[in-house]
Amino acid sequence: MPRWKALPDELDPQVREFASQLRRLVDRSGLSVAAVADRTGYSRTSWERYLGGRLLAPKAAVLALAEVTGSPPVHLVTMWELAERAWSRSEQRHDRTPESAGAERARVAAGGPGPARPVGSSADAGPADRRPPRGPEAPHGPGRHRRRIVMFLTGVTGALLVITSAVLLTDLGGSDDGPRAKPSPSHSASAPVLPAGVKCVAASCTGQDPELMGCTDKLVQTVGSAKVGASVVEVRYSRTCGAAWARLKQVAPGDRVEIGAPAAAGYQVVADAYRDTYTKMLAVQGPAAARACATLKSGKSGCAAGRAGPGPSAAATGGRPGGSGTTTTGQ
Repeated sequence: MPRWKALPDELDPQVREFASQLRRLVDRSGLSVAAVADRTGYSRTSWERYLGGRLLAPKAAVLALAEVTGSPPVHLVTMWELAERAWSRSEQRHDRTPESAGAERARVAAGGPGPARPVGSSADAGPADRRPPRGPEAPHGPGRHRRRIVMFLTGVTGALLVITSAVLLTDLGGSDDGPRAKPSPSHSASAPVLPAGVKCVAASCTGQDPELMGCTDKLVQTVGSAKVGASVVEVRYSRTCGAAWARLKQVAPGDRVEIGAPAAAGYQVVADAYRDTYTKMLAVQGPAAARACATLKSGKSGCAAGRAGPGPSAAATGGRPGGSGTTTTGQ
């Protein structure tokens, strides 16, 4: 195990605790500083500075150490963030004007030597401390950044030219004297105007109660009926709503009635009392597309097919669900 030297006395407590944690990780791993450097890709000199408290390890090096030692990185990164803020505060306490700091950063960026940094300065951590573990590192430099900027500006210029050309071609495509294309009508303009109280039409009526949706108006018809035992099954159709439903009359509890249409899932209901029973609505392409079937508790069954016919007669009955007659209102 490495024999560590005492950390500098002037270290901030949070930086000291972070450096001590790095030492503990290295101790637990059983690796030497040279082995840590070889596996993380950072030089041995850099790790000696990091572990000696003379330089704050960069975040990438900390993550690499966590991976090498098999340690959870979350807690370690949190400690690094606290140490990094403390390190920055230490930097600000040194007598460095903004002008001198800017000039120093410019010299470092240009590749020139910078002045010696006191303990607590993170500027010593630069690309030179990072040693790639495999192969030569891809070249980076001002030339590469300039090429990226030129390529970006070229792309922006090309996009602007395409947009300008499209606008010009659109303007030249017609004249003030020539006919212009008429705008297509909006969906809201083509939507049917429903009578007062009607709340759905066509597909929006599927699965809805005909009475609650206002579809039992004066244009509702019985477009088909059949006798099943003592009961009568009917196909009810609303021209206003464009939907059909099934009604069963002379009902006993347990009788079942169903509405259906080709290539469409139907709806059925089981009577629970001695009263007329009707199903939910199903949007159909006209009355002839609907079919109502009943299966009585006694076992008898039968169906009524919808049929196209004349409009509702003037002798339609009131809006009660149990209204009778071939042409009635109500369910």
